[in-house]
Amino acid sequence: MNYIEILMRTVLSVGLLLLIPRILGKQTLSNMTSNDFVTSITLGSLAANLAFNVSLKSTYLVLSIIVITAMSFLLSFIALKSRRLRSWIAGSPTVLIEGGKIMEANMRKIHYTLDSLVQALREKEIFNLEEVEYVVLEDNGQVSVLKKEAYQFVTKQDLGLALHAQAFPVELIMDGVLVEANLKRSGLTREWLETELGKKQQGKTLADVFYAVQGTQQQLVFDFYEDGVGQPLDQE
Repeated sequence: MNYIEILMRTVLSVGLLLLIPRILGKQTLSNMTSNDFVTSITLGSLAANLAFNVSLKSTYLVLSIIVITAMSFLLSFIALKSRRLRSWIAGSPTVLIEGGKIMEANMRKIHYTLDSLVQALREKEIFNLEEVEYVVLEDNGQVSVLKKEAYQFVTKQDLGLALHAQAFPVELIMDGVLVEANLKRSGLTREWLETELGKKQQGKTLADVFYAVQGTQQQLVFDFYEDGVGQPLDQE
């Protein structure tokens, strides 16, 4: 009997964990703030107990999960409406480097080490501190970097090159399956795609295509199940 109860509680626990991000929003996953971090830790603990701790009533644990989710949603709503309370609920950015100079006092205040700063810069492909103008530690723990003008990348606009409009890539075939909705949304047809495939690769049909996408310049890119790579560099 306990096995069946644990199975049902585990399914309920996973279901709630999948539902909660839809309630709290995608920011909880992509841009975790202090509030989101505390909520995630607490919900994880409650969900684990809900799954296997049969000594605790499942209704109590579900109620706790609902209350914590509601509190997190309410705090996020307050942070959205009140800029003054937002920094207390979600935290605020901290400047680590200003004008090329390391802000030691700010780093001590948030217990951020020089090793962590250097590592964060290397992850941004910056190995020389002299390249950096500003560094900001964001609310979600990520580091934003502004390079000095002399070390910034040159753009097409800087060089006066012609600029072309770009479109969002549209996936037409995924895992060998035609994505009918994307074709219809783009005003394309299966017959058109077959014709374009014949122009690019003789003797191939849609059944041979593993992945197809219409790129940012409206170009078609096909990847086939059999790519003809005789000796791949890495093969699982």
